Amino acid sequence: MKKISYTLLFVSGLAFGQFFEKDKLFTKQDTLKGSDTRFRNFWDVKKYDLSVEPDFATKSIRGSNIISFEITKDITNPTFQVDLQQPMKADKVEVNFPITNYSQDGDFIWIRANKSFKKGEKYTIRVAYSGNPVIARHAPWDGGWVFTRDEKGNPWMSPADEGIGASIWLPVKDIWSDEPDNGIVMKIITPKDLVGVGNGRLISKKAEGDKMAYTWEVKNPINAYSIIPNIGKYVNFKDTFDGEKGKLDLDYWVLDYNLDKAKKQFQQVKPMLSAFEYWFGPYPFYEDSYKLVESPYLGMEHQSNVAYGNGYQNGYLGRDLSGTGVGLNWDFIIIHESGHEWFANNITAKDQADMWIHESFTNYSEVLFTEKYMDKKSADIYAQGIRDIILNDTPIIGKYGVRNEGSGDMYPKGASMIHTIRQVINNDEKFRQILRGLNKDFYHQTVTTAQIENYISKKSGIDFSGVFDQYLRTTEVPVLEYSQKGTELKFRYTDTVKNFKLPVIVEGTTINPSGEWQTVQLKKGTPVEFNKNYYISYKKVD
Repeated sequence: MKKISYTLLFVSGLAFGQFFEKDKLFTKQDTLKGSDTRFRNFWDVKKYDLSVEPDFATKSIRGSNIISFEITKDITNPTFQVDLQQPMKADKVEVNFPITNYSQDGDFIWIRANKSFKKGEKYTIRVAYSGNPVIARHAPWDGGWVFTRDEKGNPWMSPADEGIGASIWLPVKDIWSDEPDNGIVMKIITPKDLVGVGNGRLISKKAEGDKMAYTWEVKNPINAYSIIPNIGKYVNFKDTFDGEKGKLDLDYWVLDYNLDKAKKQFQQVKPMLSAFEYWFGPYPFYEDSYKLVESPYLGMEHQSNVAYGNGYQNGYLGRDLSGTGVGLNWDFIIIHESGHEWFANNITAKDQADMWIHESFTNYSEVLFTEKYMDKKSADIYAQGIRDIILNDTPIIGKYGVRNEGSGDMYPKGASMIHTIRQVINNDEKFRQILRGLNKDFYHQTVTTAQIENYISKKSGIDFSGVFDQYLRTTEVPVLEYSQKGTELKFRYTDTVKNFKLPVIVEGTTINPSGEWQTVQLKKGTPVEFNKNYYISYKKVD
């Protein structure tokens, strides 16, 4: 782990995924984990039906997962790859089709079929598993299970696994591009004095011997890293939100001694939902409800099961990441992690290299919430403030096919790019309809960077390809050099990619800088003032 990672995570405090690795050497295992290989590209997961039973004393878990899937192309005697990372063990594998054998090798279960499959056929794989999963050292950043105690000494358990993958504890097809289309059913088995909280809706609660079984159902597609069991001394309270698609059930699960604090702090949920439905369209998972669950770590965007650990205070653990004071007016975790319900959970990147789709838009959701909750001036101040934590260390887009995330700049720099694009569009209603259109046209889908880039350019009527290349694929900040003599303004861009086109509005006049000097006449001879909402550097030259 590089020093730069510590600076990003613990000083800036931005990365809610895993540690961003720089200069990593990738292996065959990375390719097997991160690519749609020949062991994955012929079957499509339809549903997971799983159970999980953690044991606090031994820091172990056991359970099973039934993977229902459909064959996507004709194929003979293929090998299936199911992911289950060491030191977890597959105790038993059962299938409803002929196989020659199965084996577990490292982080993978290999199932070798002995038949010809036809496109459209449906089958199941059931894996019973057990073991001591990876323990998180500092969740949610490093990934793993958390076995801790609450303030009253009660056991408190939950995993966080966005970067490392859900297969650290659950046998799954652990690739972002294949979500179970028909959702999941998850049974959480707990001691009788504890409560198991999962994704979606609670459909069953019953005793099983000296244990309790809480069964939860998700009806919508869900990314594997969002499938999260929470076990603790929880109490529940509920509310409803009158949203664009009718009444949305709000479900809150918090530690018993924090109930009063939660009832006060979670009043921010309805203004948040109102703002995000305005900007992004309807909450994407009405069927599964909206849920906040107190977690033993800061927060994560688990679909319909948002992890909350911000200590019932505004800001990010009580401070403002923008350094402007604006971020102290709202609870960072409620706003940011809930924004991911639209960008990450509704629209999911196919490859972790494109994780900016999740984080850049969600980081910008903080700006949009501020604008709706407070005012546009405050939102602009916040947007400008978060630039101070941009590192420009490596490009935002990572390496494809190896589960590699790009720079942590995907948060503030990505948001700054979007804010800049908004200035160029110069029509907030059109900009809003683009955001809503993304969530409508890519509803419950996995996408690529190219799809998002092309969509924004097409719907805006502006070619932003060079802008995306500049901010996503380089570490250079465009510099607008200028000189002014009276009403004459000379200008040009430097430090840009070849096809960079970014119009700038200067005192009501739109200029189109290039790498060559150009001249315009201004209406006034007073010193020119540039719009600070563009993420570019301004340099006055003689």
